[in-house]
Amino acid sequence: MNLVKYTWVALIAVACTSSQAQNYQRIDNAKLEKLLDTEALQLLDVRTPEEVAAGYIEGAEHIDIYDPAFIAKVSKLDKEQPVVVYCAAGGRSASAGQKLKEMGFKEIYDLAGGYRGWAGAGKPTVKD
Repeated sequence: MNLVKYTWVALIAVACTSSQAQNYQRIDNAKLEKLLDTEALQLLDVRTPEEVAAGYIEGAEHIDIYDPAFIAKVSKLDKEQPVVVYCAAGGRSASAGQKLKEMGFKEIYDLAGGYRGWAGAGKPTVKD
């Protein structure tokens, strides 16, 4: 009887982990390049306006994670469409990704290395 009980606990743990992995995933530059070809992709830059002024990934929507209206602004995004979030190096985007997950976004990607990693790899950026 205990074996059955432990098997169910293990199966539930695996199912929960799989569900989380599908909902939130840290990605590299190569994966972002593939995702950028997806028409429905929402690209979210959570850096400060000063950081964004120095350059950003084309097509990104800028919503500063430190903005008191961050949650209200992010709420206007489509929760059913995939969203890639990035910051300078990865710390703030992880926080933003967690908030998106809590808000019910279905498919969340966090760019490992952030903007610095993207730009440092020679990937295309835009500067206003």
